[in-house]
Amino acid sequence: MSEPQIRFALLSLSDKTGAVEFARALADLGITLVSTGGTAVLLANAGLAIVTVEMLTGFPEMLDGRVKTLHPRVHAGLLAARGNAEHDAAMAANGIAEISLLAVNLYPFEGTVASGAGYHDCVENIDVGGPAMIRAAAKNHDRVTVLTDAADYPKVLAEIEGSSGSTTLATRRHLAAKAFARVAAYDAAIAAWFASELRFEAPQRFTLSGSLVKPLVYGENPHQRAAFYATGERREGVATARLIQGKELSYNNINDTDAAFELVAEFPAETGPVTAIIKHANPCGAARGLTLAESYRKALACDPVSAFGGVIALNQPLDEETALEIVKIFTEVIIAPGASDAAMAILSAKKNLRLLLTDGVPSARAEGMLVRSVSGGFLAQSRDSRVVNDLDLKVVTKRAPSDQELTDLKFAFSVCKHVKSNAIVYVKNGATVGVGAGQMSRVDSARIAAWKAQDAATTAGLAQPHTKGAVAASDAFFPFADGLLAIAEAGATAIIQPGGSIRDAEIIAAADNVDLAMIFTGTRHFKH
Repeated sequence: MSEPQIRFALLSLSDKTGAVEFARALADLGITLVSTGGTAVLLANAGLAIVTVEMLTGFPEMLDGRVKTLHPRVHAGLLAARGNAEHDAAMAANGIAEISLLAVNLYPFEGTVASGAGYHDCVENIDVGGPAMIRAAAKNHDRVTVLTDAADYPKVLAEIEGSSGSTTLATRRHLAAKAFARVAAYDAAIAAWFASELRFEAPQRFTLSGSLVKPLVYGENPHQRAAFYATGERREGVATARLIQGKELSYNNINDTDAAFELVAEFPAETGPVTAIIKHANPCGAARGLTLAESYRKALACDPVSAFGGVIALNQPLDEETALEIVKIFTEVIIAPGASDAAMAILSAKKNLRLLLTDGVPSARAEGMLVRSVSGGFLAQSRDSRVVNDLDLKVVTKRAPSDQELTDLKFAFSVCKHVKSNAIVYVKNGATVGVGAGQMSRVDSARIAAWKAQDAATTAGLAQPHTKGAVAASDAFFPFADGLLAIAEAGATAIIQPGGSIRDAEIIAAADNVDLAMIFTGTRHFKH
């Protein structure tokens, strides 16, 4: 069977990008244009001959535009299977013309939600007729070319012009798949919005949708396929950042950059400069300073060996002094809420260094959903949006922490939230000095953190590690006193932890016995 000739095209476009040029090209090919509402006005004003949907259906648009294309002359025109005798007879008997090209994009529901519009405005921007037409045309892709993306206009026009009025079946199938994906994503956005509005803790059905940002060369390893998708969540970060210089990010770069920026999000810019250095999704250093450069130097000092080839996140715009410090060693990625011209000029000499800039730092308190796949399904949970300054901190030991210890304890607990469990973090004077991550035993995490602190001290030519006089944070409670005692042996003077163990009384007594100040937060920060 020959390819279907396109004689009628229906255009119904909320986003009218490229609409006039596309419609004019179709008209120049002898294709009759059918259009709705604002699209019809736009095209008519451009001097194009238009058949309005009201003229096609013989029925007026009604209910404030809610009903205009929901009519047999539209849907039969899209759904008729040519060559089917019954369909041909019904079309002829009712004087219905075949619509063999449909260009539709939907009411801007996602944009309306993103703008912070009220409930009723969001509901009014739920498209009904558009998805119905798209589904009809996509189902009948043997005969109908369906476009939901203006980026596809040139390819379709080229095929029509090069084949005397038709598109190829391969193209129609590709466009149909894209159309169904668009409608699915649209419905997913609506369902997600309703779930959020109605505070569903666990919706009966959860649909995840994303738009392709870019295919990736490979995943975590070269033999794995990968791609990067954006969900449209309004959150500053790696998905919305601008790549200023350097080659495209890899799968691991993206994962590490996200981890780094989420860590510095714990520290809003107005609270002072903070730098985090991430390697394999774990911090190898994080610090607060009087200047951004000082915060970077202190973060680097925690584990300068692991920092090589890492990802750096800043909570303030990158300045010249900090850029001069960063370029002294190899760094994969820097992400920051802006950068000065002088800083960018310094980094430009490092061609392999990627610089990502955002318009701000995300809120650590913001709600959101995190999703992880498992065999045969996925897990979904709310973002860990508890911050230490909002918690009910309780001193449980005889000795209360000093003001400096308390400040460092809060910093340590904020960092610990972003370390893979089991996690122990030592902090001194606003800087991590030892990080123990991802161990099966909490006491091992405490010992590894102290050991790395000793290594850093030896590298720096110091007589003793910075864990002497430091404080420590644990992401979960101590099941036994051995982990706490390992921290005391490393020289820490205070501990912050969630509490909640059946042996809390034993743990508190052990802390008192070695003169440790200890705070319970009541909140655990496991990160697996």
